[in-house]
Amino acid sequence: MIKRLLITGGAGFIGSNLAKHFLEKGYQVTIFDNFVRLGTDDNASWLKKLFPQITIIKGDIRNYQEIQKAVENIDIIFHLAAQVAVTTSVIDPKTDFDINALGTFNLLEGVRKVGHKPILIYSSTNKVYGEMGSVGIKEKSGRYDYKNLPFGISEETNLDFHSPYGCSKGSADQYVRDYERIYDLPTVVFRQSCIYGPRQFGLEDQGWIAWFIIAITLDKPVTIYGDGKQVRDVLYIDDLVRLFEVAIEKIHLARGKVYNVGGGRKNTLAVWSEFSPILTKLVGKVIKVKFDNWRPGDQKVYISDIRLVEKELGWKPKVKVEEGIRILYNWVQKNKTLFIK
Repeated sequence: MIKRLLITGGAGFIGSNLAKHFLEKGYQVTIFDNFVRLGTDDNASWLKKLFPQITIIKGDIRNYQEIQKAVENIDIIFHLAAQVAVTTSVIDPKTDFDINALGTFNLLEGVRKVGHKPILIYSSTNKVYGEMGSVGIKEKSGRYDYKNLPFGISEETNLDFHSPYGCSKGSADQYVRDYERIYDLPTVVFRQSCIYGPRQFGLEDQGWIAWFIIAITLDKPVTIYGDGKQVRDVLYIDDLVRLFEVAIEKIHLARGKVYNVGGGRKNTLAVWSEFSPILTKLVGKVIKVKFDNWRPGDQKVYISDIRLVEKELGWKPKVKVEEGIRILYNWVQKNKTLFIK
């Protein structure tokens, strides 16, 4: 029996990669997107050209009737639709709330009332842990690190929503988790760190790896906020896509669970002190940037402790940082015209 898959935000970076993977696997795929974000039209056209059978719905998760209709006769849902930038949420917190919190609630209610309990996997964020100001930080060899967390931040870390974005995504995160407990829906929450890869139309306030590559390719100015020694664990898109598939296959183990998902300790990158040499090697010249003040809520370090998802689902990242960056860089070079609007 062919599985019917719905991807909210399906024309975005992660969504389009997921759609391609599952269409190749023979799934019946529907993407639901409002097509506001940069690159979504290009991603949808790319998918439609490769897979004419794909169903594309232009809709808004803020509209309950639209999302309720979309979830009918669906077996699996990947919920990616979101307002994704902290800075944007600070400027316009109501829109951020309406999309991230209310939109997720609309989806959950639609799923609850449809009756047949489709699998629902939600892309949450590491921002649910807030600034983590009490966590000890040290500086060594041009990068920041935790003093006493050798594996990074685990799921047992206290939630501390910071910024409107943190609040909206965090509340959605908890709703998705609780609908499994209260309504017996097979839901899974992925608290994702920095995901990167082809088809990512990165901007200065979101998708920083792709943004740096795009900006340098188009000779746009690059600003480093802070000192560039901030560290993140980064995860290549193919590894995330593989995890979504594993979660479906092992839903009996994954349902009701929350997993921190990222590159983990073995795939970390300092925002500029370590990224710069990799880019310089790819570009073949020294890259000039300017530095500015730290942005509110910016963490000096965030590294996901991914031991739980490794243990329970048998998943771990395969693509190393330099390899993934090289693949993304080459994709941007081959698709420059997509970024010149």
